Amino acid sequence: MFELYQLEQLLTVADCGTLSGAAEQLHLSQSALSRSMQRLENEIQVPLFIRHKNRIELNENGQLAVEYARKVMDQARGMVNGIRDHDRKRHTIFVGSCAPAPLWEITPSLSDLYPDLTISSEVRDSQVLSQGLLDGTYHLVVLPYRFEEAGISCVKYKEEHLFFSLPPAHPLSGSSTLDLKDLSGETMLLRSHLGFWQNILDEKMPDTHFITQEDTVFNELVKASALPSFSSDLVIQREGNVPNRINIPIRDEEVHVTYYCCYLKKTQAVAKLFPSKGA
Repeated sequence: MFELYQLEQLLTVADCGTLSGAAEQLHLSQSALSRSMQRLENEIQVPLFIRHKNRIELNENGQLAVEYARKVMDQARGMVNGIRDHDRKRHTIFVGSCAPAPLWEITPSLSDLYPDLTISSEVRDSQVLSQGLLDGTYHLVVLPYRFEEAGISCVKYKEEHLFFSLPPAHPLSGSSTLDLKDLSGETMLLRSHLGFWQNILDEKMPDTHFITQEDTVFNELVKASALPSFSSDLVIQREGNVPNRINIPIRDEEVHVTYYCCYLKKTQAVAKLFPSKGA
């Protein structure tokens, strides 16, 4: 029986249109490729090419063989990718969160519990996360609301409260509290990959010009800049207060969030994170 590499070669010949072009792309000599195509014809027991003095071209059999070859190669690649994906899932715990802060503790906690497994985490939209939990994309998701669904355990995790981080010279730096609208229209520094926080800011501060920066440089820019930015109680607990900055609580209801960790009840690996908490 023919080999998969011969089908790959046949497809390359069809795509390139010439034996010489296919041989160059496959890093083979033209004679080696020609012999391989002859063996393929012998295995199938029908001619696939019309041979001219200086070139060959696919006949009707060859064109049909190319159609089948594409399907076979697609199935072969699908088989390999499916098996690899299955094996990867067996050795990986997939975590999705609606915001960055919950991952700061959950990811290392899972790594400590399962040092031989890979912990893959990402920040995504809440609807994507809830659907991903149901269809098996994620083993654990963190949502800004309780997710009520059969077979799902939902554990209250943490709260996060947003602050404005203002330089002392800012006109509103002496305020005890502020609303998001109070700084709408200004230019502000913003962390990237904020998850659902970004949706809130887009809705409540549509006229604000945000200069978005990666975490690796964000704090240094805040220290050196006179522009307002955001912080939160969880950020302050993790990173401390930024020098020469005043943190002012924000009154808007939307920026006071309770996070819930949600997972399939049958997922014992994740359940070990919450041994003393009820759903």
